[in-house]
Amino acid sequence: MSIWVMRRKTLLLFSLILLCLSTYSDAQTNPSSIGIIGVDRRIDWSQAGIPGGIPNRTAICATLNPGATAAQINSAIAACPSGQVVFLSAGTYNLSAGIDFAGKSNVTLRGAGPDLTTLVFTGNVNCWGQSASICVRNADLHWIGGPAHSTTWTAGYAKGTTQITLGSTAGLSVGSLLILDQDNDTTDTGGVYVCDTNTACATDTSSSSSSPGRNLNGVDRNQQQFVQVTAIKGTRVTISPGLYMPNWRSSQNPGAWWARTKATLDGIENMTLDHTTGGAKGGILFLNAYKCWVKNVKSLKANRNHVWLYQTARTVVRDTYFYGTQNALALSYGVESFMGSDNLIENNIFQRVTAPVLMGNSSGTVVGYNFFTDHYYDVASWMTTSIDAHDAGTGMNLFEGNEGNGFLEDNIHGSHNFATVFRNQFTGLEPGKRLQTNAIILMAHSRYANIVGNVLGTSGYHTVYEHSQASGHTGSPDKSIYLLGWSGVQGKTAGGMPYDPLVASTLLRWGNFDYVTKQAQWNSAEIPAGNAVPADHTLPSSLYLSSKPKWWGTMPWPAIGPDVTGGQDPSGDVYANPAQVCYNVTPKDSHGIFLMPDT
Repeated sequence: MSIWVMRRKTLLLFSLILLCLSTYSDAQTNPSSIGIIGVDRRIDWSQAGIPGGIPNRTAICATLNPGATAAQINSAIAACPSGQVVFLSAGTYNLSAGIDFAGKSNVTLRGAGPDLTTLVFTGNVNCWGQSASICVRNADLHWIGGPAHSTTWTAGYAKGTTQITLGSTAGLSVGSLLILDQDNDTTDTGGVYVCDTNTACATDTSSSSSSPGRNLNGVDRNQQQFVQVTAIKGTRVTISPGLYMPNWRSSQNPGAWWARTKATLDGIENMTLDHTTGGAKGGILFLNAYKCWVKNVKSLKANRNHVWLYQTARTVVRDTYFYGTQNALALSYGVESFMGSDNLIENNIFQRVTAPVLMGNSSGTVVGYNFFTDHYYDVASWMTTSIDAHDAGTGMNLFEGNEGNGFLEDNIHGSHNFATVFRNQFTGLEPGKRLQTNAIILMAHSRYANIVGNVLGTSGYHTVYEHSQASGHTGSPDKSIYLLGWSGVQGKTAGGMPYDPLVASTLLRWGNFDYVTKQAQWNSAEIPAGNAVPADHTLPSSLYLSSKPKWWGTMPWPAIGPDVTGGQDPSGDVYANPAQVCYNVTPKDSHGIFLMPDT
């Protein structure tokens, strides 16, 4: 992103380059102490993304110039030696078809910069049944309808364990990406609940069950974790990372499956992608991908999504600007995680996107330090949220340091567990919006969430702290900071489902400033039963970074929280994060889209 700032030649903006520097953090090691959130409710998020960071490749295998076709770019990718770069020199490339990595691994597609290299798509590519502008996929289709490589999982279910026992390891090898899953719960257990059945836990009536995942013997399997095999001894398999969720158990018929191949260490960098007339369903589609990335890209007017993380793990999306949508309807996303684990979505700007970050059934993913503004939806008065957990099976994901309008766990496609929302600013409001204007919405069957150290609401607008069925917690649902446990929108029930009191009773809240009470809440009553009340008001700076990352520059760290002073909001508890600084200082055209530097 640093290149966006360069157009402004004042000393002030020059000094802000460091804040937008597209350098992967090397400070991503486990914080020494978390304390507030018990180990049964969290994981080690420091391992999200690519271990060691995005590779900085210098060897160029091919240079192409404007006038090159998609077929020529595809051929250059196919011929490129491992660990090298296909370079697209400055200019505009009018492409009548999409770009297909076609199973090629370890190649970077790099432009001269988002201000210099522009790809305009008037066509797309078939990416294993989905259309995309750019397809990064494995070499052969290996999908969930009936995988050739699958087996039972017979032992090793405890949270954190790194050794499991499989029914067979035939065809499995060290380095394989293994997908673990189990049957959904057929009844509400009264605790951790994984379900995508309409009327029981989901309001979507398009099918009896509608979240992604395998279906075995008529039972959906939405809880998944992607792990890498590090050792095999007989049927005993060592995996990394260890198990995240506490509810793996033999009664749910746990199993494992894996693809024959995967796309690994492919990257897309330093260019503008214009999807406006390409006709693709997705912008950049990663399918059966591992340790891939998008970095320093400007993405314009995608259809369903700008980036689709489809059955993908440890992939990074960072330092990127997402603008607009072709439809402004419900299916209009920025980055969509659609089955995966340990992905990292960090330091991006989302502008005029309907649902900027959409979480499918993902685990261990970190969404950190992004900026969201001007959400565009066809119902002008309805506020869509910056981050939305949408499909059943989400668990143990971290949302940290983001600045936007709100966080939502909906129940359209099912249940959610163990979301952690830490040091974010969610205003619960956007200009012109008056419906669903809440900072935090946890709908029915969104359980065991951790909401810690955030700044929530808007001064002078929000008048109700919490709208739920708990005693004394009623009022205007659209002017509430928290909306908890309802099966329908705006504090209603829907889809034949009752109110879920376990959403509130399992919710952990500590140290959140809100603009209704106008103070940080250090309330022992908001620590759920069975969890220790924190001894003091000390918060860690981060739950996945051990120290201020290099790309942060000289800004105050941390930027958000009840322990921050002198900030830009009325409470003084919020500074702009680097993504917001980039947005604020970068020139824009008459439509509000970033202007790029002079060439």
